[in-house]
Amino acid sequence: MNSVRTAAVVGLPIDHSLSPLIHTAWLQAAGLQGHYAALAPNTSQALVELLDSGTLIGCNVTAPYKGDAYHWALDRQAEMGAEALRTGSVNLLILGDRVRAESTDGQGMIAAIRARDPAHDFSWGPTVIVGAGGAACAALHAVQVEGSTDIRVVNRTLARAETLSQRFGPGVSAWSLDQLGSAVAGASMLINAASQIASPDLSAMARGALVMDMTYRPLQTPLLEAAQASGLRTVDGLAMLIGQARPSFLALFGCEAPDVDVRSLCLRALEQCG
Repeated sequence: MNSVRTAAVVGLPIDHSLSPLIHTAWLQAAGLQGHYAALAPNTSQALVELLDSGTLIGCNVTAPYKGDAYHWALDRQAEMGAEALRTGSVNLLILGDRVRAESTDGQGMIAAIRARDPAHDFSWGPTVIVGAGGAACAALHAVQVEGSTDIRVVNRTLARAETLSQRFGPGVSAWSLDQLGSAVAGASMLINAASQIASPDLSAMARGALVMDMTYRPLQTPLLEAAQASGLRTVDGLAMLIGQARPSFLALFGCEAPDVDVRSLCLRALEQCG
């Protein structure tokens, strides 16, 4: 293993990622020698070669490679975290003689929601999740653990939503994207774990419901704007990004993330990018 403690976020594309900014700020505040980069292997095979190269102490993994990272970890007989096993998705790999694979997306999502509403009751009403990829799986698992018993998975391809419904069992139903307006009726929470979606009519959601969009470019998505216009509470994707980064930093560098206002750093970076 290279003596330089280098970690990275790996995805394609990756230039937009704010993860290097966040982790670098924490490294500097903690006085740790380390480096956190953004890497973009252009194929699944290139990802495998990177993970096998011994150049990284670990990495975060983002789209489109969370599933590839999961299968790579299985092939290497990695120590698999419970959330990674349950979701079939990995966004954190600790590399070395013994590989460890985790999913911190669910933790990050719950942390972001709790920051907005510490007393949020996940069993209060139906939860709608848009998407059927790794992030949606992590969200589904997390809200189930938190007590949600009526989860409506909405996806452009209905068959993929049905696969999640079967996998996660009773209380999870599948809906197509053109049924989103019906799916949100009476819902206490809507989580968008897909790319940007057309703003649905949110007037049928429960009074005081919460809407979260995992996207953070732009920070104010059309979905969040529609939610605010309907008087609903909102959580943006930057809050989740920071929430999932905290356990990743601890796992990668062996230190709790220092108390640094990384959100303000990220907001300035987003403003500079227009």
